[in-house]
Amino acid sequence: MKKILLPLLLTIGLTLNAQEVMDVLPYATIPEVPKDYTAGTVVSRMIDGLGFRYYWATEGITENDFDYRPSNEGRSIRETMEHIYALSNMIANSAKKIPNDRTVSIEVPPVQDLRKLTLQNLKTASTVFKQATDLSEHSIVFKSKEGSAEFPFWNQINGPIEDAVWHAGQLAVLRRSAGNPMDPKVNVFLGRLND
Repeated sequence: MKKILLPLLLTIGLTLNAQEVMDVLPYATIPEVPKDYTAGTVVSRMIDGLGFRYYWATEGITENDFDYRPSNEGRSIRETMEHIYALSNMIANSAKKIPNDRTVSIEVPPVQDLRKLTLQNLKTASTVFKQATDLSEHSIVFKSKEGSAEFPFWNQINGPIEDAVWHAGQLAVLRRSAGNPMDPKVNVFLGRLND
C-alpha cells in the first residue's frame, strides 16, 4: 500500500505545485536587470516596464470598475484593457515572427482573462527579445484579404509598445476617477512596491 500511496501523493503534490506556479502572474515586480546592454535587452526591459505598469494599473480592479468611462465618447476600463490586449498580441507576434492575421476575427477573451493573457503576452515577448541579436528580423506583419503589409521593428517601439504604455497610464487615471485608485506604494522608477 505504501508503495502505491507515496508515488500517488508525490504526483498530486507536484501537480498542485505546478498549477500554483502557472497561476502566478508576471510583473508584480520588475525583473532583475540584464547583465549586458544590447538592442534585445533594452527592448526586453521596455516591455518589462510596460508589464509592471499594466500589472499595477489592473491589480484590484473590480467587476464594478470595468464599465466605468469618463464620458460617452471615452473608452471604458474594459475597452481600454481589450485594446492593450490587442497591442500585446502584436508585440508578442512580432517577437515570435508571426504575422498579425486580419483575415480571421480574433475573439476577445472574457474580461476576467484579459489581464492574465496580456501579462503572459508581454512576458513571452520580453523573453524572446532578451535573446534577440537582430531586431530587424522582428518586423510587424499584417496579413489581410488584400495582402500583407510589413513594417520595420522601429514601428514596434513607437507603435504598440509605447501605445500600450500610454493606455496603461490611462487605466491608472480611469480607475482613480472610478473611485478605486491603484496602490499608492507602486514605484515605477524602482519597479517594486515601496515599504
